[in-house]
Amino acid sequence: MSAAAQAAAPTLLSKRMGAFERHLTWWVLACIVAGTALGYALPDLFATLGEAEVAKVNLPVAALIWLMIVPMLLKIDFAAMAQVRRQWRGIGVTLFVNWAVKPFSMALLAWLFIRHAFADRLPVEQLDSYVAGLILLAAAPCTAMVFVWSNLCDGDPEFTLSQVALNDLIMVVAFAPIVGLLLGLSSIVVPWSTLLLSVGLYIVAPVAIAVLLRKAVLRRGGDAALQKLLHRLGPLSLAALLLMLVLLFGFQGRQIVAQPAIIAMLAVPILIQVYFTSGLSYLLNRKLGVAHSVAGPSALIGASNFFELAVAAAVGLFGVHSGAALATVVGVLVEVPVMLSVVRIVNASKGWYEARA
Repeated sequence: MSAAAQAAAPTLLSKRMGAFERHLTWWVLACIVAGTALGYALPDLFATLGEAEVAKVNLPVAALIWLMIVPMLLKIDFAAMAQVRRQWRGIGVTLFVNWAVKPFSMALLAWLFIRHAFADRLPVEQLDSYVAGLILLAAAPCTAMVFVWSNLCDGDPEFTLSQVALNDLIMVVAFAPIVGLLLGLSSIVVPWSTLLLSVGLYIVAPVAIAVLLRKAVLRRGGDAALQKLLHRLGPLSLAALLLMLVLLFGFQGRQIVAQPAIIAMLAVPILIQVYFTSGLSYLLNRKLGVAHSVAGPSALIGASNFFELAVAAAVGLFGVHSGAALATVVGVLVEVPVMLSVVRIVNASKGWYEARA
């Protein structure tokens, strides 16, 4: 491992999840219940918050998403991309699954389940919106939480850092075209100006700010100053996530109370997608003779989602009351328990993986 990676590993990849993150699912559930109850009891308040928009950008949601995204991007060292060539097979597998398989397989799953299997049980006027939300979720590979998943399966820190940095840069140019293509194939009208605004507002600008701020902090106080800043911003980022869930489920409160099974139905394609993409990445890495320490994080990066970006884009494109916004938020609900189960599978199968011919 290079000196840079040795320095980055203990700071970016904590060996255990913190107590708060480990129980994030329960916090998410509590916020869903609270948001739904508040939205049902106070519809006028949430209607007012939903109308607080500028250029189709909901201001409360935008502020909360920036509070989540920027601290997460500060963790990423884009200089780690210098290591891409050393792990080209694992990088290649992850890029293939993230960008050539995952969005398209989710579009297929959404078509199967939302437009057909569950269509009679879902609000007809929201079917297109649910499909769009699932596509947005699949088109954005995860960033920050991948560091946790990677270390829980003893992943290679250099690979994880370089893959996340590369994915973030690819998102700048690939997210909008892929989403536009799949929404078009699904016969959903794409407001390109809003989609491009979402990319600029929630990818390009935060990445630029995070890179500049990270360099400034490291230049002034070194890694210790960066870790101090991340420690301060961490609770703020999680609090913004939970508050945003209350807000989004508040917008959907009356619809959820009327049809609570919607959340379970939206979770089905997300769950299938996670296990399919992680399994595909894992098996392709094994076929190519990639080390287990690379195959593990490759599978996890291929399965998890950058749900903050997906939520922001869904709100901007379809509105805070849309099925798209709800579908992306369901991704937050299933993220932690499902990804922990993938970590367990990767760890339990290490002996089988390394026994390949």
